[in-house]
Amino acid sequence: MPDVLTVYAQLQPDKIAVIDDRPDGTVISLTYAELEQRTNRLANVLLDLGARPGETKVIWCGQNSIGVVTMVGAARKIGLTAVPLNYRLSDEEAAYVTDHCDATIVYVDAEFAAMFDRIRAEVPQVSTVLVFDGDAPAGMLSADSLMDAASPGEPEIPAATEAGSTMIYTSGTTGKPKGAFRRGNSGVAQAGALVAHIGYSPDDIYMPTGPLYHSGPGGFMGVATALGQTIVLQRKFNPLDWLRLVDKHRVTSTFSAPTPIRMICALPAEVKAKYDVSSMRRMIANAAPWSFALKQMYLADFPAESLFEVYGSTELGVNCVLLPEDQMRKPGSCGQPSPMVEIKLFDDDGNEVIGTGPGHPGELYVKSPSVFADYYKQHDKFEADSKHGYQTVGDIAYLDDEGFVYICDRKKDMIISGGMNIYPAEIEAALEAHVDIYEAAVFGIPSEEWGETVHAVVVQREGAGLTDDDVYAHAREKLAGYKVPRSITWSDELPKTGSGKILKRELRAPFWAGRDSKV
Repeated sequence: MPDVLTVYAQLQPDKIAVIDDRPDGTVISLTYAELEQRTNRLANVLLDLGARPGETKVIWCGQNSIGVVTMVGAARKIGLTAVPLNYRLSDEEAAYVTDHCDATIVYVDAEFAAMFDRIRAEVPQVSTVLVFDGDAPAGMLSADSLMDAASPGEPEIPAATEAGSTMIYTSGTTGKPKGAFRRGNSGVAQAGALVAHIGYSPDDIYMPTGPLYHSGPGGFMGVATALGQTIVLQRKFNPLDWLRLVDKHRVTSTFSAPTPIRMICALPAEVKAKYDVSSMRRMIANAAPWSFALKQMYLADFPAESLFEVYGSTELGVNCVLLPEDQMRKPGSCGQPSPMVEIKLFDDDGNEVIGTGPGHPGELYVKSPSVFADYYKQHDKFEADSKHGYQTVGDIAYLDDEGFVYICDRKKDMIISGGMNIYPAEIEAALEAHVDIYEAAVFGIPSEEWGETVHAVVVQREGAGLTDDDVYAHAREKLAGYKVPRSITWSDELPKTGSGKILKRELRAPFWAGRDSKV
């Protein structure tokens, strides 16, 4: 089967495929025919550099841009495994992901090329670093120059080559990220059913609200590509510029965590009134729970029929959908199971939960065609989250009598802050690397702005004399900025079970007191 981009380059060659519209007035637009040629050029460059369909892993790193869109298409076309790298990671974190995934090629925005220069010795498997949208430092290659000289013709690959896979690294419960591997041709029928359920059309204009390295914005861009829509890119989120782009390009569709929308809705009324947002028809709320108050704020500014909410994860795909007509009727719910998704709740003894209501919670397990294939080189982690052919990411939920799902807690310790998934084990390991920190417990506490923020309870070694600033400075050296604790309390010891496990629920309880949900 030809790649979907090839199909649209033939069927609608002159339709605008992607627009990169930046606040400084720079606007670059490519038609489907032009994007196809550009993608082919990069695909041919990759093949010339030794990329092998079905085998090679390629890291891509950069803010939202046509360069990123081109790599996503090129990897899909020639059957590579594309591994998006969060450009906000520390050098240590970036080196771990790059080496662990066995990438041999790195494709990086010039803005972040220096990071790969710094970690080059830590990623010995990488043979080539391609730099796009700017000058290539010494020892790296200019992707733009190589593409200028490459053939725009269809790349030659084995006939049986499958569409490229993806591997998105999720933060690890044991302190190291895990690569969630997903085959490129998985869940196609399920994706089609979801498209029909939400009501997407080829005429939609999609703009990701947030970075494409996230599975949500990137995944829904895949939907837009599959339907031959126009994609509008915002390089880096800014609420005022977001409104400008929606108004200018008549954007109809997006995917967003709660924090960006809260920033947009909080703008002064006279500022918002300058922009027409009536074109918005499909706002997909996800990445973290949207509060009922935020939904009310959104609906005061945007069309009522535009608000959808989905529940899902990098590993399990889209599992539930809350339709516009149920947003005000079902506060706190993330919807009913999406098409072709089976959901079961299991209690701590492994028994299926049968009852409904808050008094019958259970760990939510999912079975669907779009569940990821495995954790790369960590199959034991995949098996640990499996039960009777169903898979979990550790959320605790209950069902109401109409089959609507309510997420009420997390069995695992993940924090979602501003739509970013953060695992405390990573932060605890980094903090405890400090010579004067005896142990630490990290968890999420409620935040009106971010949903949750990172809080650390620290036990220092006797006589150490550490301050909050000492801990913050150490954390900033080891961790991406969004993982650094925002607040700290000190303790002489941490509460533990008889087996020595830290009782985080006891530590969290005062911060979440009086709330129905613990996430």
